[in-house]
Amino acid sequence: MKFAALLFSLLIAVAAAAEVLTDPATRKPVRYAGRFSDKPVWLPAYRIRPGEMRGVWVATVENLDFGIHSTAASYRRDFSRIISNLKRAGFTAVFFQVRPHCDAFYASSLNPWSARLAGAEGRGIPGFDPLSYMVAETHRQGLQFHAWLNPYRVIGRTKLNKSGYLRTLAPGNFARRNPGLVLAHRSSGGGYSLFLNPGEPAVTAHIVATVTEIIRKYPVDGIHFDDYFYLYEDIGAIDADTYRRRNPGRLSLAAWRRANVTGTIRAVRQAVEQAERSSRRRIAFGVSPFGIWANRRSLPSGSLTGGKESYFTQYADTRGWVKNGLIDYIVPQLYWPFTHEVAAYAALADWWADTVRGTGVRLYIGQGFYRVGKAGWNENEIINQLRYNQTRPEIGGSIFFSYRHLFSPENATAKRSFYQLLRLWGVYR
Repeated sequence: MKFAALLFSLLIAVAAAAEVLTDPATRKPVRYAGRFSDKPVWLPAYRIRPGEMRGVWVATVENLDFGIHSTAASYRRDFSRIISNLKRAGFTAVFFQVRPHCDAFYASSLNPWSARLAGAEGRGIPGFDPLSYMVAETHRQGLQFHAWLNPYRVIGRTKLNKSGYLRTLAPGNFARRNPGLVLAHRSSGGGYSLFLNPGEPAVTAHIVATVTEIIRKYPVDGIHFDDYFYLYEDIGAIDADTYRRRNPGRLSLAAWRRANVTGTIRAVRQAVEQAERSSRRRIAFGVSPFGIWANRRSLPSGSLTGGKESYFTQYADTRGWVKNGLIDYIVPQLYWPFTHEVAAYAALADWWADTVRGTGVRLYIGQGFYRVGKAGWNENEIINQLRYNQTRPEIGGSIFFSYRHLFSPENATAKRSFYQLLRLWGVYR
């Protein structure tokens, strides 16, 4: 009876602390799913959950969060400062981009040193293995280190055509050595996007070998893929020849492309499991996809949204990966505010929570801190999103994009929001 009374009192307290979220611009209650639902959004009080994920992405593509270094001493100094800052701010994990393209921030026999490391592809820092140091330093300070890779990207955008760009790469680069395995898409906005052809078994084999090399050489806590699979834009029939040669089951083009990406995810999963057995250590495999799998108007299992769909655009069946246990955790990039008309935060957070329920796959939310201070993103948006996450026990924490937007805010709104986050976690008073 005493326990029941205590539980009842707790429920009353939580209910009393909850509030309806209102739009600062209109002072009206925020709609749960934008144009798709008029019900209001309720926010509970925030309570710290022991063991929750508090991660940060450190992007090296375009040197977004980590600059070029010429000496081991400067690299160690700057990386150690990142980890120290994360620890003081209450974060628990770093997701460092060790493969922004077909390259490496580690000593590799398969991929050349990244141009984002020391300024030129194939050029490393003499006598220094960055990943060995980063994992050791991260663990020394008590955080997790997840190795973040992009599996397919050769270059996001270049003015050069395919052959011209491949000639700029280091001789040992997989894409340069295998031009027939590279797809080039000419964007309507100009320039070319180059990526490894997911329909070629040799590409999957190279990705698996890359992952295997990392987890055998370095005691990383996880292998982490981002949201780039097939491109975000329509690629037409640039892989028509591969489709004819590699489609014995005569799947539709879309189904075949989805099978290609899922095949890579499954093969990486198997490689990680094999490494776990041989090393007797736990290695998590996770993916951070685009936040919308499919809209409900497209597929009955989809979300109450109306935006771009990864299932149809990038051929990434992220829901299927969860339901079939092909990953350990998933981090959907929910980079939209509560007030978004076709991709409202509340509806998407609930959809992902429903998707992982009962699967054993951990759910962390990708929080778009880089958008704070821009249209629709006030200083309370991230805090309110973290409060809403607490309505769902399936949500085990958050990962924030990205380091520099947190620790070097671009505007006063973002700076205030960051201090709010620190106060929420009890780090800053």
